[in-house]
Formats: sequence, structure tokens, C-alpha cells
Amino acid sequence: MLKKMLIVLFAAAALAGPAMGQTQDGKSSTEATASAIPAASKSGHVMANGVSYYYEIRGEGEPLLLLHGGLGLLEMFGPVLGMLAGERQVISVDLHGHGRTALGDRPISLTDMGGDMAVILKELGYSQVDVMGYSMGGGVAFRLAVQHPETVRRLVLVSAGFAQDGFYPEMLPMQAQVGAAMADMMKGTPMYESYVAVAPDPNAFPELLDRMGAMMREPYNFADDVKTLKMPVMLVYGDSDMYRPEHIVEFYQLLGGGLKDAGWMRENMSQNRLAILPNQTHYDIGVSPKLAETVLPFLDNDDPVKSWASHVEGAK
Repeated sequence: MLKKMLIVLFAAAALAGPAMGQTQDGKSSTEATASAIPAASKSGHVMANGVSYYYEIRGEGEPLLLLHGGLGLLEMFGPVLGMLAGERQVISVDLHGHGRTALGDRPISLTDMGGDMAVILKELGYSQVDVMGYSMGGGVAFRLAVQHPETVRRLVLVSAGFAQDGFYPEMLPMQAQVGAAMADMMKGTPMYESYVAVAPDPNAFPELLDRMGAMMREPYNFADDVKTLKMPVMLVYGDSDMYRPEHIVEFYQLLGGGLKDAGWMRENMSQNRLAILPNQTHYDIGVSPKLAETVLPFLDNDDPVKSWASHVEGAK
């Protein structure tokens, strides 16, 4: 029971990927996930403000920076990564202290990582990209867009909030307990197993928990920063997400959406979008094919929707 509570607790930072087990064809879920991801055409490390970040690039087309959730790594999107790479050049990064990116001595900070992403993009030769982040990765994507708006063409935030009180209140005491003392109890979970498989120092996991806990205990409210965003933004949540529905609506309204009726000819439509995916939670939305199907038309600015009036006029 305690281990199950811990898995839920760590999902508040952003959780990670499918549970381990067997698929119908007898493969482990880890093997099935790996087979759904195309091989990277380029990979390596980029130094950004003292952190050596690991990255992979796969696919062709318009560039998309893809950022994973807390205690995850770039592969945690599973089939979604493959779907996105089928239409985009996807730049995936293991965030600070996660995956193949070493923890080092620096605190884990959304603001700092947002600045780091700008450095990575510049070093890799990108002046502007679309950006999509899930949970903690959504927080990093948001900070990148706020701090370096010139680098972000379109922004997708998946299961991410703008303030600490966006979580259901029962999540906050659990977040406050995150720390190294829980490391042994995390053994056998997808978060632990994926970490020790690739981390530069697998023994750093307890320290990673300490720093993640310190980050989650720090109050934040980025409402004023939300209002500064000028690029098109899509918010995506599960209908059973860990964020309160009121918070989700407020986030959309801060972006200028949901403030009035769209109008007969869609003349009052905001440039921003809100998607609520049915039968999805915070813990599985990142690997749902529905996610890729939802965000790709927005990223491609491909909106086939026409008003009722245009259909009537076209029938004349």
C-alpha cells in the first residue's frame, strides 16, 4: 500500500510511463515501448549552465522540442514519441538529473531548466521551435516560453499547472514528504528501474529525490507570466487529471480563452486551445495515442473547422 501511495505521490512531479509487466504478445512493457520508438538520427550531450544534458533527435520536418515528466526520461512517451517523429523532427532531452543527464550540484528548478533549454537549442542550431512538455516538462516548457519567447513558435502544455494550488489539496502533503528516505521503497517502480538503467551515477537516486522534494515544496504562482505569452498555446489534460478543473479553466482564461462566446463566424475565437481527453489520467496521458492525435493539428496550424454559416453558404 505504501509503495502505491509513493507512485501516486511522485506522479505529482510528473510520473512516468507504462507500468512494467507483460503485453499480449509476451514482450515486457519496456520492450514494447522501445519498439514503438524509431532510432535516433543524432544524439549526444550539450553543456548548459553547468549541466551536461543528453539529447536525441529523430524524424524529419518542423522541429519540436519534447520534454518528459518528473522521474522519467525521454523514452517515457513511448508510442507518442514515434507518432510525433513520424511527422516532425523531434528533439528530446533528458532533463536535469534525469535519464542520462547527471545531477551535479545544482538545485532542480523549472526556471533554471527553462533557461537551459534555450542554450541547448542555440547550441544545436535552432533559432525557433515548437515546444511540448508533459507535467514537470510542461513547467520547463512554460518557463522557456516566458523567459525566451523568441525561441518558441507554438507551445503545448500537457497536464501542467501554473500554480501550486492547482493540484487537488490532498496531493500537497504527499509532495512535501518526497525525499531520500523513500529511495528503497521506490525500488521496483518504473521510475527507479528506468533511472538506474541509464543514469551516469545510479547511486544518485536518493539525492535526486531530495532535490525533487525541495522543488515541489517551494510555493509558486506564474499567473502573471501566463498573461505575457504571445505565441499560440494548447493546454491538454485528462478528464481525470491531478489538476482541479477550476485550475484548468483559469489557466485557459488567463491565456484569453473561454471568456465569451466564440461568435457566429468564430470571430471571437482565441488563438489558444484547451483539450480535455476522455478516459485519461495524469499518469497515462503521456503515452496515449490520443495525445499525439490531438496536438499535431495544432502544431501544424491545420484547422479544418468551418462555421455553420460557411457550410450553408457553400450548399447554395
